[in-house]
Amino acid sequence: MPENDRLGRCLDEIDLEFVEREATPQLLMKLSIQLHLAGLSLSNTVSFLEVFGVSRARSTVHNWVHKADLQPQTGRSPDHVAVDETVIRIDDGQYWLYAAVDPDSNELLHTKLEPTRTNALAEMFFGELREKHDVDDAVFLVDDATPLKEACHRHGLDFRYERHGNRNSVERVFREVKRRTNSFSNCFSHVDPATADDWLSSFAFAWNRLI
Repeated sequence: MPENDRLGRCLDEIDLEFVEREATPQLLMKLSIQLHLAGLSLSNTVSFLEVFGVSRARSTVHNWVHKADLQPQTGRSPDHVAVDETVIRIDDGQYWLYAAVDPDSNELLHTKLEPTRTNALAEMFFGELREKHDVDDAVFLVDDATPLKEACHRHGLDFRYERHGNRNSVERVFREVKRRTNSFSNCFSHVDPATADDWLSSFAFAWNRLI
């Protein structure tokens, strides 16, 4: 699909029902949300708006992204699901990001940010994934992390150990998230974990439409 078609589809799916009294044209609001989620910092997104004579604070653009409540589509039926976990920092705290990716399409199926890493939280993540997508017949690709394997056992899911190969799809997602949080200190600084979790869902929405 051509790049402009993907961008147009993404803009069409950004819902601005939360807008009540906003002077910014909605097309510029949608473009700002999309550009930030695609990799532009809040500061550079504000500069983009200034080109069109619109002056907005970084916090305003952040609120647009948050209030749009963007979520990846549900109802996927992948043949394989790559699942992994990695550490994400919010200010001085350490959190665990769980992610599931369809390695055939590279689509992000589900993300969840948790304050720690336990078997119970991994099991909850798999439960949420099963509620969103038809994955009971999929083969799950996991590394040797005990919580992920135990969660597969408890849910009766077929899995196999794979360190590289198709699991590289979820590693690419992690690299991009870490690039964003390392480069743009205003993303995961001075925010609460719930806001960061919302941002990750919005990121998944944009990632799936621009890959």
